[in-house]
Amino acid sequence: MTLHPGAWWLWALCLAAVATRTTNPLLLALVVAVAGYVAVSCREDTPWASAYGVFLKFGLVVLGIRVVLHILLGGVGGPTVLFTLPGIPLPEWANGIRLGGPVSAEGLVFALCQGLQLATLLCCVGAANALANAKRLLRSLPAALYEVSVAVVVALTVAPQLVASARAVRRARVLRGDAVRGVKAVRVLLVPVLEDAFERSLVLAAAMDSRGYGRTAGLPKRARVVTGVLVLGGLVGLCVGAYGLLDGSAPAVTGTPLLAVGAVCAVAGLWSGSRRVRRSRYRPDRWGPRELLIVASGLVAALATFLAPAALGGAALTPATVPLS
Repeated sequence: MTLHPGAWWLWALCLAAVATRTTNPLLLALVVAVAGYVAVSCREDTPWASAYGVFLKFGLVVLGIRVVLHILLGGVGGPTVLFTLPGIPLPEWANGIRLGGPVSAEGLVFALCQGLQLATLLCCVGAANALANAKRLLRSLPAALYEVSVAVVVALTVAPQLVASARAVRRARVLRGDAVRGVKAVRVLLVPVLEDAFERSLVLAAAMDSRGYGRTAGLPKRARVVTGVLVLGGLVGLCVGAYGLLDGSAPAVTGTPLLAVGAVCAVAGLWSGSRRVRRSRYRPDRWGPRELLIVASGLVAALATFLAPAALGGAALTPATVPLS
């Protein structure tokens, strides 16, 4: 049975919220393991089912880049110096930035934790791409979001299309007897893979446009402006209200009141936009107990991470690196 794609994206976003709250390598490794296990065991037979592996490799590259940048440019220091690189003097306006110099164990661990956090976020997005069908997700969006949903869906399908294109191009070259591997294979396959992926995304955008997604013909200008202002104002209110709740030093009016006003404006904008487009749906995706259970499992992990500092202390989620602990 095919599950609702929105459930997988909400679950992945909850795991990403967990990753943004901690730099503990153990917790981040658990998130990566859970996302990878679910992506492998619950994926369907689709061209983008192997997207998680690509995002995992990309996360490892990001982790390596973060460590290399710390070694070359510096950052958090510490008393335990592992080795010292030749330094390059910089002008006074570049105060606080260095090229080379001592590399400490504390700073290296800090860079590893931050790089692992970024890699974990990429793994969460990769799991969602491997499990959810972006085209089916578009059908579940409110009509008020059709204008932006075309661009969003094309952007979301670029990564899965890259995976599918890479597999197809590599299989074609193997059938022709060209079994190139390593760095040379990347250089040979890069252009045809990118060309095929972008061509598929543009074909998808053209197909969506021909079916009326994002259409504004026949709609009064006043209705379009009112809907856009309500949706945009609601999103701004939600963002500022959420920031006010997370920041204890922010004024009280930027917390719950602004969050409530933003939610009301966003719902009103979505309702107003949905009324202007009449479209039937063939076999619409339904939310059932399985989808609710998937979203609930992600919400439990996210809520536990947000409540953990009060119960265990902040060191449980963000262990100190100076000194190392």
